[in-house]
Amino acid sequence: MKLQATAIGFAAILMWAFLALLTAATGKVPPFQLLTMSFALGSLPGLLVLAVKPARVAHLHQPLRVWITGIAGLFGYHFFYFTALRNAPPVEAGLIAYLWPLFIVIGSALLPGERLRWYHIAGALMGLAGTGLIIGQKGFNFDSAYALGYGAAFVCAFIWSGYSLLTRRFEAVSTDVVTIFCLATSILSFFCHLGLEQTVWPEAPSQWIAAIALGILPLGVGFYAWDFGVKNGDIQILGAASYAAPLLSTLILMLFGFAVPSWGIALACLLITGGAVLAAHRMILRRDSANPAQAEAAE
Repeated sequence: MKLQATAIGFAAILMWAFLALLTAATGKVPPFQLLTMSFALGSLPGLLVLAVKPARVAHLHQPLRVWITGIAGLFGYHFFYFTALRNAPPVEAGLIAYLWPLFIVIGSALLPGERLRWYHIAGALMGLAGTGLIIGQKGFNFDSAYALGYGAAFVCAFIWSGYSLLTRRFEAVSTDVVTIFCLATSILSFFCHLGLEQTVWPEAPSQWIAAIALGILPLGVGFYAWDFGVKNGDIQILGAASYAAPLLSTLILMLFGFAVPSWGIALACLLITGGAVLAAHRMILRRDSANPAQAEAAE
């Protein structure tokens, strides 16, 4: 069950790898308008499940802390992420924002039943180094003039890692709640759009297709898969493996002609893949899953 749940969580990472491509393919739609559209679509899989199985509506009766955690996680992350991109160069902001997998790996040691091992930290640091090579292909230039953007990127990383770790604490809560998280994020993004942006609709059919795919997969099913994965899978492995998202995203952009191959990307591939394998090697090599005490002793 744990291996299967970890695989489902990794499926979210695979879907997030298409985030950059699909976002670029939507044209000039403003960020908060795109979030409004995408999260409204992202709620549809959950609404469909609730319509087919009305009894599951009972799963939505949850304490206030569950709703605050989920809505603050989804909306807060994206709000501060776009704030960072508006107030700092995207390269530096992106690297700071991608501290969240490292925060998850380290913070997981505070969760009940979890133990932080050296290979979890080493794998996460290798992934961070590889991410830095991808995001900073043209170099880094941290300027104090962009302190607001850097701060927003750090808050963004802290929010998503905190949301993921707290979600693990709510492991008894059904993934059905993600439906409401998506709806609430769509509504809050709509108000941000009204106050900060002008409405620009996709112009071509391909842009509409990209916007729909963005909402259904990375910003829809992806969050349901992540919720299930961090609640039931190995959160330390998922944290380290999350660094695969920028690598896969870059490879996909290269495939579609939006990025140029380089030795830096090849090295990043080795670092990120090696880091993920290092962090997950105990699960990969574990043969006797029915005897956790023996597996624990082996470590």
